[in-house]
Amino acid sequence: MPPFASIDLSGRYYAGMAISVPAGREAHTPVARGDSASTKKPGVFLTAEWINLVMLNYAVEPGVLSRFVPSGTELDAFDGQTYVSLVGFEFNRTRLSGVAIPFHGSFEEVNLRFYVRREAKRGVVFIRELVPKRAVAAVARFAFGENYTCVPMSHDIRANTANNSIAGEYAWGSGPARCTMRIEGDGRGFRPAEGSLSQFITEHYWGYAAQRDGGCLEYEVQHPRWNVREATSAGFSGDATLCYDGEFARILTRPPDSAFLADGSPVTVFKGIRIA
Repeated sequence: MPPFASIDLSGRYYAGMAISVPAGREAHTPVARGDSASTKKPGVFLTAEWINLVMLNYAVEPGVLSRFVPSGTELDAFDGQTYVSLVGFEFNRTRLSGVAIPFHGSFEEVNLRFYVRREAKRGVVFIRELVPKRAVAAVARFAFGENYTCVPMSHDIRANTANNSIAGEYAWGSGPARCTMRIEGDGRGFRPAEGSLSQFITEHYWGYAAQRDGGCLEYEVQHPRWNVREATSAGFSGDATLCYDGEFARILTRPPDSAFLADGSPVTVFKGIRIA
């Protein structure tokens, strides 16, 4: 089993996750070129709270991602560099089309994702998504064609209000197959600076899912702009080959190039539409 891959992030500028929306603050709703405020939106697929997000970010060569880029989109980059992110977070208060499903309101998710754009729309593509609920995985595969897998999962988030520090961990699998992502951070949350890497990572408001017939599904994910915390250390441990193929498994065993923390926020995921 590979050793715990970590990096000292002290004193560097990082980003990362969402916080609750103060009364009167509207969710950020981007409008792409060619769209208008009067364009009718697809119906709401899901509402939830995403909280205690942990994001480990790895710079990669574009060639690693090229075969996963959905039709109608292109790779997005920050300062000429492409990234993949391993993201762990909690789903809470989950509702499908406004309906709460018994025993499926709260659960963890860990996903491996990268970043694309379609004209002015900036979005994410998921390589693999892990959840502990079989029904959740089945619904996501059916509705969006996403690569969901059901595995045992757990999390542990510990905050120290005295010094504003926080430590988070998401784990999946069991026994020799157990994998873990961890992060530690301190300081108060802050808004990412315009044009920063942290803003690039956190402000992609669309999802794109390649379909088996070669097409692509586009869906909007609406949430407020996220405040972030600095990370002081972060890393992945475990046998990544059990969940991720070849190159991605090797990427995860090295220290992340950046890591972010955020408290969480309400989100709205809209139904997808075919764009290709």
